[in-house]
Amino acid sequence: MGKKGKKEKKGRGAEKTAAKMEKKVSKRSRKEEEDLEALLAHFQALDATKTQVVETPCPPPSPRLHASLSAHPDKDELILFGGEYFNGQKTSVYNELYTYSIRKDAWTKVEIPNPPPRRCAHQAVLVPQGGGQLWIFGGEFASPDGEQFYHYKDLWVLHLATKTWEQVRATGGPSGRSGHRMVACKRQLILFGGFHESTRDYIYYNDVYAFDLDTFTWSRLCPSGTGPTPRSGCQMSVTPQGSIVIYGGYSKQRVKKDVDRGTQHSDMFLLQPVDGREGKWGWTRINPAGAKPTPRSGFSVAVTPNHQTLLFGGVCDQEEEESLEGDFLNDLHFYDATRNRWFAGQLKGPKSEKKKRRRGRKAEPEGADKQERGGAGAQEPLEVVREVVAEDGTVVTIKQVLAAPVPAGQPQSEEEDSPDEAGGPVVEPSPRSNAMLAVKHGRLYLYGGMFEAGDRQVTLSDLYCLDLHKMQEWTALVEVDPGAQEWLEDTESEEDSDEDAEGGSDDEDSGDGGGEAGGECGAHAGAGRQETHGRAAPEPSTPCRT
Repeated sequence: MGKKGKKEKKGRGAEKTAAKMEKKVSKRSRKEEEDLEALLAHFQALDATKTQVVETPCPPPSPRLHASLSAHPDKDELILFGGEYFNGQKTSVYNELYTYSIRKDAWTKVEIPNPPPRRCAHQAVLVPQGGGQLWIFGGEFASPDGEQFYHYKDLWVLHLATKTWEQVRATGGPSGRSGHRMVACKRQLILFGGFHESTRDYIYYNDVYAFDLDTFTWSRLCPSGTGPTPRSGCQMSVTPQGSIVIYGGYSKQRVKKDVDRGTQHSDMFLLQPVDGREGKWGWTRINPAGAKPTPRSGFSVAVTPNHQTLLFGGVCDQEEEESLEGDFLNDLHFYDATRNRWFAGQLKGPKSEKKKRRRGRKAEPEGADKQERGGAGAQEPLEVVREVVAEDGTVVTIKQVLAAPVPAGQPQSEEEDSPDEAGGPVVEPSPRSNAMLAVKHGRLYLYGGMFEAGDRQVTLSDLYCLDLHKMQEWTALVEVDPGAQEWLEDTESEEDSDEDAEGGSDDEDSGDGGGEAGGECGAHAGAGRQETHGRAAPEPSTPCRT
């Protein structure tokens, strides 16, 4: 009885501590959010001057991070909304809406009256009913100096058929947060996790909410069983059986005063409806077989046409007490929920190269049988390091991990060309975290992301495409030169910083100002990501976490 009583008391103590922390964070964040309300009101007044829908053909969007990319359910079109950009001194947050025509290979800026306030690190889910609806929840806004954050708890829907925004006011929903994840499951939006942060405190969540798309009501779910610990930036996807998979994510804890330690989670859970009990769900921890991804954060997720979950890139952090260094990745992994198994994504290469390999395999038929989709018998990936010199003389080192082109057990044919002999380097996205993904007609589209180069962080605005049926090679639709991006050091005068802050987030700046400039990143990339949830201190983004 004594031991049981101690355990129960300990559990209640942990709950009280968490409740106190949430109250503390909430009190401080309210003061910060009040300070930001005047700035937000200014931006909303600018938005209120837009009274009609205006569609303008435009160049590709300027670099930005933590936007959302969604595939239109009926048209050959991708939809990009929101995001943020940092040039070393000033943070800009957007509420712009862009569409990309797949057939025309062309971008259009779409201005619609009464849009959601500017935000990044939100979640966007597209459902087909009513001609297509894009549902957006939460996210955050940051002051131009990156010192204050406003976390949203609002819910919006973009009606694609009529091109109108609507704010859906429903009580009982999640608290304000960023880095959460949200999916559509049957006639509901299911939301999990995320975090909320004030200047000095933070809290991570592992709560689950459901929004009914028929009744427009929120309900908090209380699943049975032991679920994931609080985290942000995890994988959340729906299985063909109607369950929800949660994988990985990031969280941090304060180990002593002013020192936080981050955790890159690699555990996996299944959230399932309980048979015969309407509205009841249960957690189960699962351990998939196969070639699992290495521990990482900042990875990107999409769902393939055959209902597998695709995971791309991310960053593997090596964390010390005073520093944080990351190896950025550009590998592909697939999770098959039906088989509960991970597979490493291996590209076959261009057709011409494939034919030569077939001729080479005729002499070694046994080698052909050893090629595995999961990559268990494949060679180790090849690491390539290249340097790009920026305009200011900074040397940007890009570490690239390439999938092994030759299956295990297969000797390289004399006829088989190396990448250089085959006509130059392999075309593929550079290693990065937080790329934005969308799938349309069996093709994976990848937009942007970020990587670090010393104290710089580079935000990308490139666009790539991969045919998931053929799995041959990436196609570059929009390319960027990371070495040509502008980066303003934090040693600039206070006057310059103040001037940037005043004009940094108006419509003219936010739309085109980042086109020639570079990454969404902070002046202290390593330590900053450790100190502020993956934000490069003191900026608002969560480049490696959300």
